[in-house]
Amino acid sequence: MAKKSQSTTENPGYELNQDSISTGKGRPTPTRREKELARQRPLVSSDRAEARKNARAAMQVERDKQRIGMAAGDEKYLPARDRGVQKRYVRDYVDARFNVGELLIPIMVVVIILTAFPSATVQVPAMLLLYGFFALAVGDAIFAGARVTKKLKAKFGEDKVEKVRWYTAMRAFQLRIMRLPKPQVKRGAYPV
Repeated sequence: MAKKSQSTTENPGYELNQDSISTGKGRPTPTRREKELARQRPLVSSDRAEARKNARAAMQVERDKQRIGMAAGDEKYLPARDRGVQKRYVRDYVDARFNVGELLIPIMVVVIILTAFPSATVQVPAMLLLYGFFALAVGDAIFAGARVTKKLKAKFGEDKVEKVRWYTAMRAFQLRIMRLPKPQVKRGAYPV
């Protein structure tokens, strides 16, 4: 053995520099027990009331972010039924036109008030007005659905159009200020 170490030092092409060799990492390797203890965290915080308060605050911030994103029409926060380019087109088209169905809720409030009168001469015409208006709103929603489907076929192609008539009708029956996502276009600004 002494011969071997002597032969390496005698080799002129090989010089051993003691400064470049490090002897270990400078600290002992932690044991498994030490590593497990370092990773341990309590499952339940020692201050449960504070932890619950922090969790509620974090959840409220997340809900607010989702609510604002959905109202703004951000695709990331929309439910699956509202996602996609065609659904955005439908929303913009419905929001750009005046829909008869928008007035259904106010008409229903008036009819409820009129039916509170004990006279049949007031109640019967009020109910007929409601039924007639409802039929008119349904006809308008059917027309809007057919019109949007035709425009989608022209824009995206005959075979790539989703079924959007029900989606169109449901949006057309909502009051403009109550729609979610909020309308992104003004009245009369139809999408191209």
